Amino acid sequence: MTISWVESGRTFSARWQSEAGVAPPKRVMIADDTINADTAYRLACEGTAMLWRGDFQNAYQLLQAMARRCDRKKSSKKSKQAIAPIDLKQTFNMYRVAQAQRARVLGMLLIEVTENYQISLKRAPDFSQACLEAYGKYSNTFIVSLRELQGLNGAHEWRKRGVPIKAIESKIHPHYGVFSPIRGEYLELLIKAPLPSTEVAFDIGTGTGVIATILAKRGVKKIVATDLDPRAINCAQENIKRLNLEKQIILTKTNMFPEGKASLIVCNPPWLPAKPSSPIEYAIYDPDSQMLLAFLNGLKAHLSENGEGWLIMSNLAEHLGLRAKDELLNLIEKAGLFVEDKLDIKPNQAKVMDTENMLHEARNAELTSLWRLKVKPT
Repeated sequence: MTISWVESGRTFSARWQSEAGVAPPKRVMIADDTINADTAYRLACEGTAMLWRGDFQNAYQLLQAMARRCDRKKSSKKSKQAIAPIDLKQTFNMYRVAQAQRARVLGMLLIEVTENYQISLKRAPDFSQACLEAYGKYSNTFIVSLRELQGLNGAHEWRKRGVPIKAIESKIHPHYGVFSPIRGEYLELLIKAPLPSTEVAFDIGTGTGVIATILAKRGVKKIVATDLDPRAINCAQENIKRLNLEKQIILTKTNMFPEGKASLIVCNPPWLPAKPSSPIEYAIYDPDSQMLLAFLNGLKAHLSENGEGWLIMSNLAEHLGLRAKDELLNLIEKAGLFVEDKLDIKPNQAKVMDTENMLHEARNAELTSLWRLKVKPT
């Protein structure tokens, strides 16, 4: 896809870059340090994008000012809606709409990235390494939102610093586009659950490889970790190599299960049955519970005798009204499985403490569980 704009009386075009798959804006104007936040916010709300030609740090400040106006508008709407109570499912849907609208508005401030990922603006930082990690080798000039560049840079810093994982007494380094294990309460459950065997385990949808590494540290001799996303495979490979676990963990690019059987099969699918609005959201939203169903319905064929499937799930979907209270148990039974045991833990993330968050009631009641599943005896 390409994006076009008029500058100095001439029409220009360039490749449009959007990891979220957002279509290029139809209206683009040139903007610089002379534009104020109210005007920029109004233009963005009306669907006009601004290709920045001013000081880069001023663009950052403008984006922050636009974000404050978005949040102010959201708070105003929330106050009016507080008069009439609504159910949590409706609140969740409103929250997603508000987040999508916010992303659309803030995505209207654009930056041109030229050869070797350079930005020809005053006081522009060096984004070349962050772009290389996310996009791969440079091909040609492109236009991208400043907001996406911020995301790239944030992911680069996480990758560089790593996320401390207490269970392995080391760090996991997430890559751009691969869900980071910063919410780690479920990892504690992986340490507590009794292993049915230490021979062979499958880690389905490995992501950063954090679950596979924990199983390896617990003494499982062979772990086959699968994922369909090339970014996840590369990320997991790098983490496994850094931790010297290549002899124990085998990575396989495949959808769900590898060939063969295992005494332990672990899966931490996306927890909310809703449609993702960007690629990174596939780690959070599982449309029509596709991955959950694939895991449950495939367990019988891949579990060794007396083996266990460990399903790691939050019950946030139930509290939001996105999944019926007994639906998960019914799906487990329908798949020919039964629950051997269930370990629960209360999340400790910051959103639980944020009473101003629209979804606070549901988050405050949330539990994360590790379901130990076995095949029903015939």
